[in-house]
Amino acid sequence: MIFDFSFYLFIGVLVTGVIWVFDSYYLAPRRITKIQTKTSINSGVAINTLAKEPIVVEYAKSFFPVLLIVFLLRGFVVEPFKIPSGSMLPSLYIGDFILVNKFAYGIRIPVLNKKIIETGDPERGDVMVFRYPRDPSLDYIKRVVGLPGDHIAYYNKVLYVNGKPVGRKFEGQYEGPGQMHASEYMENLVGIEHSMLLMPGRPNSLEGEYIVPEKMYFVMGDNRDNSMDSRVWGAVPEENLVGKAFMIWMHWSDGIYWRRLGNIIN
Repeated sequence: MIFDFSFYLFIGVLVTGVIWVFDSYYLAPRRITKIQTKTSINSGVAINTLAKEPIVVEYAKSFFPVLLIVFLLRGFVVEPFKIPSGSMLPSLYIGDFILVNKFAYGIRIPVLNKKIIETGDPERGDVMVFRYPRDPSLDYIKRVVGLPGDHIAYYNKVLYVNGKPVGRKFEGQYEGPGQMHASEYMENLVGIEHSMLLMPGRPNSLEGEYIVPEKMYFVMGDNRDNSMDSRVWGAVPEENLVGKAFMIWMHWSDGIYWRRLGNIIN
């Protein structure tokens, strides 16, 4: 079990829910008091009133619906993430806030991350969020370049998929933030086009060939010379998948970068 934000959110839902149920079925009936109101000399009417709720119960009833909705949305529909590094430049900037489709690769039980319903599998070119294989408490984001059974090779800064070099076209000098002296290319990853960066003067030390095992995925950063990815720590197991990144909803880096808002992630 991973003790991340989802886990603590689940604990919040559980605690507030238990307090609400316990109060409704056990404490509330015992707070009822009867007040006798005389309506005549010989008769009266008994009026039932409920004593004031304890402050803990008030907070639990207020927070439980909110926590439950957030937990269900994050667990089954969409989850927000912030980009902390430049390994996915130029596709994703440091400071981008992205949305991740949680049901793209199967509906999973929150916290346990166990798949219960099949909905689809990662495809080449997907920008995927996953739990880092060496430390599953950390979430990483990279691009899928290899599917189970694929033969992946990387030599002289050229990516090969199943023996064929992946085509790319030089776009010019990269002029965006977060990286200096980089060349930008448009790469065609077996039908999926996306931008990527290379550092012309930097020697390549991450060369090699890999066969992607079953139920695993080979991932790489778009900033090829500045990304620690499957070339270093291997393929990503299927049970580590979190979801598919699909949109930038916010950017904050010394202010809001309005042109990034609402951009679709390719």
